[in-house]
Amino acid sequence: MKYQKLVLVSMCLVLAACGEAVTPESADGADESAVSMERANPLLADWHTPFGVPPFDLIESTDYLPALRAGMQQQMAEVDAIVANPEQPTFANTIVALDVSGGTLGSISRPFFAVNGAHADDVIRETAKTVAPELAAHRDNISLNGGLFERVDAVFRQREKLALNGEDLRLLEETHKRFVRAGANLELTAQTRLREINSELATLSQQFQENLLNETNEFEFLVTDRADLGDLPGSLVSLAAEEAKRRGHDCDECWLFTLQRPSINPFLQYSPNREMRRKLFDGYAMRGDNDNENDNKEIVQRTVQLRTERAALMGYETHAHFVLSNNMAETPANVYGLLNQIWTPALRVSKEEREALQAMMHEDGIDDALRGWDWRYYTEKVRKAKYDFDEDALRPYFEVNAVRDGVFAVSTELFGITFRQLEDVPTWHPDQQVFEILDADGSHLAILYMDFFARETKRGGAWKNALRLQSNVDGFVTPIITNNFNFPAPTEVSPSLLSLGEAETLFHEFGHALHGMFSDVTYQSLAGTQTPRDFVEFPSQIMENWMREPEVLQMFAKHYQTGEEIPQGTIDKIGASAKFNQGFATVEYMAAVYLDMAYHTLDSTEAVEPRAFESSAMTDIGLIEEIIPRYRSGYFSHIFSGGYSAGYYSYIWSEVLDADGFQAFKETSLLDKDTAARYRKEVLSKGGTAPGMELYVNFRGREPEIGPLLEKRGLN
Repeated sequence: MKYQKLVLVSMCLVLAACGEAVTPESADGADESAVSMERANPLLADWHTPFGVPPFDLIESTDYLPALRAGMQQQMAEVDAIVANPEQPTFANTIVALDVSGGTLGSISRPFFAVNGAHADDVIRETAKTVAPELAAHRDNISLNGGLFERVDAVFRQREKLALNGEDLRLLEETHKRFVRAGANLELTAQTRLREINSELATLSQQFQENLLNETNEFEFLVTDRADLGDLPGSLVSLAAEEAKRRGHDCDECWLFTLQRPSINPFLQYSPNREMRRKLFDGYAMRGDNDNENDNKEIVQRTVQLRTERAALMGYETHAHFVLSNNMAETPANVYGLLNQIWTPALRVSKEEREALQAMMHEDGIDDALRGWDWRYYTEKVRKAKYDFDEDALRPYFEVNAVRDGVFAVSTELFGITFRQLEDVPTWHPDQQVFEILDADGSHLAILYMDFFARETKRGGAWKNALRLQSNVDGFVTPIITNNFNFPAPTEVSPSLLSLGEAETLFHEFGHALHGMFSDVTYQSLAGTQTPRDFVEFPSQIMENWMREPEVLQMFAKHYQTGEEIPQGTIDKIGASAKFNQGFATVEYMAAVYLDMAYHTLDSTEAVEPRAFESSAMTDIGLIEEIIPRYRSGYFSHIFSGGYSAGYYSYIWSEVLDADGFQAFKETSLLDKDTAARYRKEVLSKGGTAPGMELYVNFRGREPEIGPLLEKRGLN
């Protein structure tokens, strides 16, 4: 309770500073008459909501900035109290006290950044730009607080005498490491420069994402001839027609396509109009590189320079050396060692695929060379010819709620958990669905928000957020998790029907959700997905494996109109074509990995021109011109605004783990409860309380092997 008292006193100071007449008694509700009659900021008030979820129905966009500033002020008061403590530093009064500090800031910042990613208006975006450098400075004010580090270091130096349990020792070691990696040991001049770098990087990151969102939203491609849509599935035809109307095009028959993946990818797959495919492909590939107000090249250049300078300040050869020293991979050499084992066979297979596509193109009477905008179109033609399999014919069996129920059913079979949809919970958008997750014994486990559909206020991709982290310092706090997607929205004539890849994405993100929901640790900084980047994707990627299994498809894949189960013949075709086009999929992803590593293994702060640098990096690895990196520099938000710098390799690193780990189930049975219980106990519940490889070995009984990955992708 001593931590709660500290928070209460700090909150009173903060609210008083913000103009609220609040006393310790009124904070507990005992003296409500002392509270101002003006509208209180709901983010700083008690949340009288089901399960303590954020009161999204009461929050206005203008509430976030003052609340975030109040939260920062409160945490600094808590940190000052730790530093001023006259008692000798102990694990409890320093390490634990620091870990629980910032509770109010976390309860505000996590919903804010979730909304900023999924449903940002102009006020939210401006708040994000304003607060980014302020939050960076706030983090530096804690990490570079000399008095605080003295106390942390004092506890760390006596760690062998403290008889700490495994998780306590892990928290101590990780806390100390975090300070050192943040520059606590640097000279004052170097710390001052580090603060400047961190502030500028925070601003650049936010600007990169804003430019990308603007460029994506401003692009539109109008089609007025139905023939140019080819065999585009009816649900997507309707979606494109509705998008044209929504954007103000007054035409009887027209269809509008955007650079959102649910829009552009199907058009590239099905439109027979090669010139239109080129224009849409170029629109996507040139985002952030059009020499306009949304151009990201200068941001990329400056970001790379600053990261290189910061790494040198910290005593590291490159930014990649700095980042990887805290990951499973440890060094750039180890990353390249894995990449090079996969790149050579993947490139070979992609060239074989290119020849097949080129031959099909010639059969169409086109003598020109295959281009990037042709790849998806002719891939579909070859797939149909080779496997008699139209992937988009699966969409009627993958209605979004059916796929959701499928991953729920798998989780129930594996772990015994159940799901109860809630209708009385505030959300940030009407499309959101909210579920209470119940453990096998019927007890409350977590709350899960699911936000499925693409919109202009949402950034691209799919991701997981935590609105509240699990912890157990002053009682067990259950997690609140969100899954976010960019699936095609329902239309007047059709529900949201997913592609095979989109269905896998739903399973993937739910794997992240399980990691957050099953967390069973003491300290929030070690909870759930708070793990190294190259381990965090393991629980998400292993979940994808169940999606294509015949036994699982039969559980949920039913035609949305007729209720007919997916035919066995179709399931067989899914299996037979699983390795089809894997050369392309592997190469386009790995090209982006190599690009990430190329930028972040630079050891000089000399400016690089992104367009030329990217071209040179791709030439160095022998990338064929028909394939571009999955993310080019101008829209590579994973590394320039998403926390994956020198870490985009994590997906393939984790795929080695997931391909090998899934064999543990295949060796027993697909839905084996004992194996699932071991996986939950040794991996999902542990968060970051032990190194990733240790967790994996505890589950699997040995270190992973690369063979299952090469077999899975057809690269052996």
